[in-house]
Formats: sequence, structure tokens, C-alpha cells
Amino acid sequence: MRLFKQVSQKTFLPWFWSGLMSLCLVGCDSGTSMTALEKIKQEGVLHVVTRNSPVTYFEDRNGETGFEYELAKRFANKLGVELKVAPVNSFDEVYNKVAEGGQLVIGAASLVNTARRNEQVSFSNPYLAVDSLVLYQRSAKRPSNVKDLIGKSILVVKGSSQADQLRALQQQYPNLSFQESDTVDVVDLLQLLEDKKIDITIINSNALAMTQVYYTNVRVGFVLEKQQKMGWAVANNAEDTSVIDAINEFFEEVEDSGSLARLNDRFFGHLDTLGYVGAYSFARHLQERLPKYEKYFIEYGKKNNLDWRLLAAVAYQESHWNPDAVSPTGVRGIMMLTQRTAKAMGVENRLDAKQSIMGGAKFLSILKQSIKKEIVDPDRTFFALAAYNMGQGHLADVQKIAELNKLDGNSWRDVNQVLPLISQKQWYQQTRYGYARGFETKQFVRNVRRYYDILNWLSHSQREMPKIEDPQLHIPTLSRNESMTTTKSL
Repeated sequence: MRLFKQVSQKTFLPWFWSGLMSLCLVGCDSGTSMTALEKIKQEGVLHVVTRNSPVTYFEDRNGETGFEYELAKRFANKLGVELKVAPVNSFDEVYNKVAEGGQLVIGAASLVNTARRNEQVSFSNPYLAVDSLVLYQRSAKRPSNVKDLIGKSILVVKGSSQADQLRALQQQYPNLSFQESDTVDVVDLLQLLEDKKIDITIINSNALAMTQVYYTNVRVGFVLEKQQKMGWAVANNAEDTSVIDAINEFFEEVEDSGSLARLNDRFFGHLDTLGYVGAYSFARHLQERLPKYEKYFIEYGKKNNLDWRLLAAVAYQESHWNPDAVSPTGVRGIMMLTQRTAKAMGVENRLDAKQSIMGGAKFLSILKQSIKKEIVDPDRTFFALAAYNMGQGHLADVQKIAELNKLDGNSWRDVNQVLPLISQKQWYQQTRYGYARGFETKQFVRNVRRYYDILNWLSHSQREMPKIEDPQLHIPTLSRNESMTTTKSL
């Protein structure tokens, strides 16, 4: 899997498919009667085609991830083979590659088993059931049935189950019209709806659960189709069901073990990890938690030429100063370091607060030093914070997007403006590392700045920490000249 990180999608895909076709030809020429599953095990590789999207496959600071990726990785481990993922740009491409794969390619891309698609490929037993939701802008009148959709501007993803559903409804409602596009994905549709550029979109409930927190004006009108069955797909072959059988057995195992439920909760549990915990909780943590670790923030801030309050702000955003924090994605400790980062920074125990702060400070310092020399503070710090959250590769992609929009890729104001675009298909398709949760990084940097401002205000003004028993507790809103952007260190 490491190879995929070192080459672009344009380079990787031809290699992926040519290698796979070579395997098919060898199998045909040899005249063997091996099943498709046996061929996969003989090659030692599980070929999976998917889509680069928030609900399927993308890269974050931990590396490759996504619901479908994590599930496919477990299946590859069960088979004892390597996983090779080929992301494509549309549902149609997924189905075409699967149909061409001769049972040696699995489609894992949030695929709904519809009558039309079932003629093209064979589906496994379902591993997830999702509702198809009609969404509208909250300022508009709520649609409650299909008749209410007539005359509305409706946009859905091309090749999706929603497109199939709408086509079927047109037989009963000939005046119902819609558009489908392969240049948009879930995030694009929600943003268009948020901005009132379309009236209606329709997406699956799991996708909404993962992204809705960022689109406060989006509402659910009604359920267009309940409990759609999602499965993996392979090429049709009535004489050889070895791969489908193995997939079905695997799905049964992960469901019985609870592994599937844990994955579902991890990606679609709708946990808002970005919002403020509230003034009351922050004040309590200032009193009860910060004093335990302040000396480490000061020590390692000084060693790494960083403002200790900046380190403390990052730690609060990451863990609320909880040294035992563990996220579903595998980051741990008060600075929420990945295992790879911790090892590189010399951290042996991520749950040891001192070690975690040491590693986080060192890592943030390295990121800050890696920023182009022409970028100066405070922008330099903001870029480093963004890289801490999303990774340097994705940050470079966002800078490229800024330049494509005739903006300054070395200006935080401009880069911050386009950060959400890395979540939109028309833009992440033009980047090296693909989809990223840019809206999350935007909030991450904003929150860190907010926590820093409060810590800076309290320490410079020599005010006491807010008293948690005060019924009128209020964390101050800082004026411009008290903010992070004017402190000496930044």
C-alpha cells in the first residue's frame, strides 16, 4: 500500500490495471481450473476499486482511511493478502472496472444494490442498510412527498442509487425533473444546498451523518427510500461464486464480532468533535487540568522556540488536556499523536503526558520550520497548525487550489478561504493526495487560535482563571489588539 502514496493517481491506475490484466492472461493461458478466490490468493493481492470520497476512501494524517478502506483492509488480512486500492472518479467507473475485472476486482464504494446495477454485476450480502434522504434548505418550505419535488432544481451524483430512484419515479411523475453530475460528491451537494444554489439533493443517511455538522442550514425533508442495501460487487459469473462467498462469510464474521458496528460508529456516529465544549467546561479544565501540565508546555515550548500557550491550545483542541485520550482513528494522548509521528519524535508512550507534549512540541516545531521561508508569522504558525491537523501533503494541495483560484498560496487568509474546497470533488480531483476534510482543518485552526487568545489574555493581563461556580461565567471575546495575531511571538 505504501506504493500508492509515492505515485500520483494518473501513474498508479494504468499500472494497477495492466498488472491485473497480466494476471488474467496468465490464468487463461495456463488452462488451470482455479477459482477466482484461489487466483487472488496465488497473486497475494486483493484488488479493490473505490471512490475518493468522505464515506469510502481518503487520506488523513494517519494515512489511508475511510469506511470502505478499513473494511477492505480487514478482508485482505483475513485472506492473508496485500490490499491494493484503485480510486476512480465515478460510480460508473467503479461498476465498469468491476465488470471488466473477471472476478479479480472487488467494488467497495458505498454501492447500493439496485435492479439496474444488479444486471451489470453481482452483489454480496448487505453489510449496511441506509436511508435515501431528501434534503432541502431550511429557509424553504419543507418537502414531504415526491409531488413536492416537482418544479424544484434537484441535483444528485451521477450513477448513484438516487439517480436510479428518480428515473423510476419519473414513470409515475413525468413532470419530475432532475440533474445528475459526476463532478460533484456529497460535500459539493451539501454546499450547493447550503448556498441556495439548488433546491433539493438526495444522499444516503450515512453520508449525511458524517458531514451534516458543517452545514447548519441543511434539513431532512423525508425519506425517499428506506433501508437500501449496500454491498460489495464483483463481475457476474454464475459458475464461480468463490469471491462472493468469501465476502459474505467475512461480513458475517465482522458483524458477529462487533467489528462492523465499531467501524460504523467510528465513521458515521455523528460525533461533533470540533465544537467548543462550552465556557463552563473550559473554565473547569483551566482550573483542574491545565495546572498539572503547564510546566511541560512551558519546558518544551521553550526548547522548541514555541509559545507554550500555543502548545496548550493545540492540546486542548485535541484532547481537552486529557492525557488518556484515545480517538477511534488511533491517535492518542494529550497531543493526540499518531503512532507514526510519536515514533519519529522519540515518544515511547503516547499516554504519558510529558512525553506526548514533548513529541507534539517537537513535531509542531518541525512543521513550522518546514514552511516556506517567505511565509512569516503569524501566517507561518497558522500553516503549521493546518499541517498538524491535515498533513503536509494535503496542505500543499490546498495551496495549489488557492493558486488555481488566482489567490496567494503563501497567504493564510487566502489558503484559509479555500480550505473547504479540498473536500469538493471538482477540486480534489486536481490534487496529488485527493480528498481531505478541509472544513475540519479550518475549524481546527480557528479553535486553536481562540483557545490561545483566551490563554494569552489571561496570562498577560494577570487575571485569575474564571471561577467555575460563577453563574455568570463568561469567557471574554477579545478585541483585535488583544488577539493572537498581534502577540510578539507570532
